[in-house]
Order: sequence, then C-alpha cells, then structure tokens
Amino acid sequence: MPCSSGLGMCSRFIYIPVQFIFLCNFDTLGMAKTQTTFFCKNCGASSAKWIGKCPSCNEWNTYVEEVIQKEKTTFQKTWKKENPQGRTLKPVLIDEVEKGSEQRYPVKDIELSRVLGGGIVPGSVILIGGEPGIGKSTLMLQIALQFTNKKVLYISGEESDTQIKMRAERLPFKNKECYLFTEISTQRIGKALQELEPDIVIIDSIQTLQSELIDSTPGSISQIKETAGDMIRFAKETGTPVFLIGHITKDGTLAGPKLLEHMVDTVLQFEGDRHHVYRILRTTKNRFGSTSEIGIYEMQSGGLREVSNPSEILISQRDENLSGVAISATIEGARPLLIETQALVSSAVYGTPQRNSNGYDTKRLNMLLAILEKKCGLRMGMQDVFVNIAGGLRVEDPGIDLGVVAAIVSSYENVPLDSKIAFIGEVGLSGEVRAVSRIEQRIAEAEKLGFTTLYISRYNKITSSPKSIKLIPVTRLEELLQLLFG
Repeated sequence: MPCSSGLGMCSRFIYIPVQFIFLCNFDTLGMAKTQTTFFCKNCGASSAKWIGKCPSCNEWNTYVEEVIQKEKTTFQKTWKKENPQGRTLKPVLIDEVEKGSEQRYPVKDIELSRVLGGGIVPGSVILIGGEPGIGKSTLMLQIALQFTNKKVLYISGEESDTQIKMRAERLPFKNKECYLFTEISTQRIGKALQELEPDIVIIDSIQTLQSELIDSTPGSISQIKETAGDMIRFAKETGTPVFLIGHITKDGTLAGPKLLEHMVDTVLQFEGDRHHVYRILRTTKNRFGSTSEIGIYEMQSGGLREVSNPSEILISQRDENLSGVAISATIEGARPLLIETQALVSSAVYGTPQRNSNGYDTKRLNMLLAILEKKCGLRMGMQDVFVNIAGGLRVEDPGIDLGVVAAIVSSYENVPLDSKIAFIGEVGLSGEVRAVSRIEQRIAEAEKLGFTTLYISRYNKITSSPKSIKLIPVTRLEELLQLLFG
C-alpha cells in the first residue's frame, strides 16, 4: 500500500510498545536466569525467602542469600572401585546382614591412632579444626609422610608446592608415594582422583574448595555443603579415607554450617596456645570409637613430637614446695593423667571479688568457694580467687574437685603442700567427698610417678591396696582440711 508520507511503497509492520520489551521474560529467549536461595549459617537449612528465625535450629538472623544454579551434575560419574564396603543394593533385614571384621589402616602416630580408636577406617571422613597457626597443616603433612606403603594425595588450596616442600624438608619423615596437588576446583580434583587412585586423601582446607556448578565464593555455605558432599561421596563409594582441615570462627567453632559436622564421621579439635609448645588433639565426634580420647603433642622445629607420658610434662618440676599448688588425678578417655592445679587467693581490692579460671569451669569454681565459706567457715566472699590448670589442659572431670579445694586453701592459708601428695575426689554441695570412677587406674598412675600419699573418698571401693602409696580416705571437706592444715 502507498505510504502516507508520500515516500512510495513500504511493507506492513507491527508496532511494539517499549514497556513490553522490558517486561519480557528473558528465560523464554534462552538466557540464564540468576537463582538465589537463603541458607542458615548455623544448621545449613535452605529457604526460598529470607526468614528471621530458622525453623530448623531456632536461631535468629542466621539466613544469608547466596547465588546458586538450577542444574547440577555429579562430582564424578564412574569410580573404578565398586562397592568397597559390602553395601546392599536393596533393603534387607538386619539379621541377614553379614557381620564383617573392621579393617583399619595402621597409623605410626600413636596419639592419632588412640584418638581415632585404633587406626583409620576405610571410607571414613575425618574433619580436623583448630585456630590459625596451631599446626593443623604440619600435623596432616607429617601424617601423610608417615604412610610409607600407602599412596597419599595432599590437596592444598592455601599454599603452593614450594611452601609445602619447605615444610616437608623440616620433618624427619619421607614418603615416596606422597603426591601434592594445589587446586581448589572440585571438578579438576575429581579428575586427579580418578587418574591417581590414592589410598588416602588430605584436603587443606575444605573452606578453600570451590565447585564450578555453584556461583558463589569459596567458603560460603552452599560451597562448603557442595564440596564436602562431593568428598564424602567419593570416600564412601571408593572406600578411601579423607581428611578435611577446617577453619574455626572467633568463637572456637568450626566455620561453615553445623551440617558439616553431622556429615563427617569423625570431628577432631586441635587445641593449644600458640605461645606454648604443647598441643592437644581432642575428639568431639567419632562413629568408630570413643569421643573422650585426647592426644598430646609437643611442637618442635622438626615437627610435632608425640608425648607418651603427659603426666610428667603436666607436673612442673619445683625445687621447693610452694603454696597454692596441688596435684590431682584425672581421666581423659582411657588415659589416666596427673595434673597440677594452681590457685592464688588474695584480698579483693575492689568491692566485687574476681573469680577467674583457666582450664577449669568457672561456675564449678564458684560452687566450691561457696561450699568452703558455708561448710568450712573460710571467708571467701572478700577474696580474689584465680585457678589455673598447668600445661594448657582443659579438664571437665569432677574428680579433681578435691585437688582444686586443697590448692585454694593452701594459697588462702599460705601453707605449702607436700609435693608427694595427690588428691582424688568429687565434692558435693553439702561438703561431702564423693566417689569417682576408675579409681584404681588413677591410683596406679600416681604410684608409677612416685607419689607417697593419696587422699581419696571413703566411699570408693578398692579391690587391691597399692604397695608403695598410702591411701587416706576422707568423707567431708572439714576432715580433709583438718588433716592438711590442722
């Protein structure tokens, strides 16, 4: 038809409003749409929208928004090992499951073997957390070099090959089958695992890994869940043990969602003061052993040295007896320990007295001070009291109550105790000295270290009396203080 403008013939056209172009859904044009999900920082629960209170863990203001992708592929498609732990492909009755013997990888590190319950279980995932600079990477590299007959793959996302090599040269261990791989992409790590087929895998650290299938930064909740799930899937499907090093927050908890601790088989906490040489490896979760074991190391220039007899290092050597020092016998897992309890009691300068403890529960300290004032007549309400467990050890065993009380009264009266005296007993609210568990192992440890006198509860039942140590049974605190201080 002729154009109204007089410019000649023109083709027919359709007028499209500009507003329609901006309201158009770009997904219909084949363009990717960014999808976000809210995750709980505490438990890892997800939600399509922001929630003030998490319905899963009941924590407030823990949901954060993260970008994810809608379509995902698996970490791997075909592993060369199949059904390593005798898994069934259909539901079976529990009585029909064949009982098999648990095979563990032997570990030359005696402290780590004790903490894990006797060795490394194939297919287990072990998470190790600790403060920066405490020695997590040194411990893991030392363990990797100790496996002389195993192929170990050490994956680092924080250090270069040169840095790891420099640390390895300081260690007295050598392993020709230890491989290094500095990578953070789980897709490339998966290809390396398929090609190398290692016997043990160490990841340093889980917060540095990143999956290309998720559009978020390493260390975010969605990345930690995805990458940890990939490594756990690899461990279970191939029967390969995997060690994961994890960062901790300023509160001392493992960084990332709490779900990470539920996913793994074992959680180890590497504790200690960077200004002291001793480190403690403590179990907080273990599906294959006890959760109350500890391992003690000494940090040296050549790595971490195992401490086989921790009682000798936890008791300081003194040329003379000092007031405010008492020796107590405690139990950590299956290991009896003799620890030194130090107390300082002084007049309160300000109106409110101070109560401070290092390595001992402050609430329990306040309870013992109230018992001393109520039942024994000691005026603790106007005294500053400081309690310290020597060696940087944190003790939760109530069996050291008697030693804590003896140290406090010794400092209060300024009367030193004999260095060959030890204490075992729990103190009740009425001032009675209660019996403790595994008393004979504690007595044997004190006898082995040369102690001559041991104060215990009269209610403890002892089958055989020791030969070289004198046992003094007491029933109440007043009786103990009468025997010690007159």
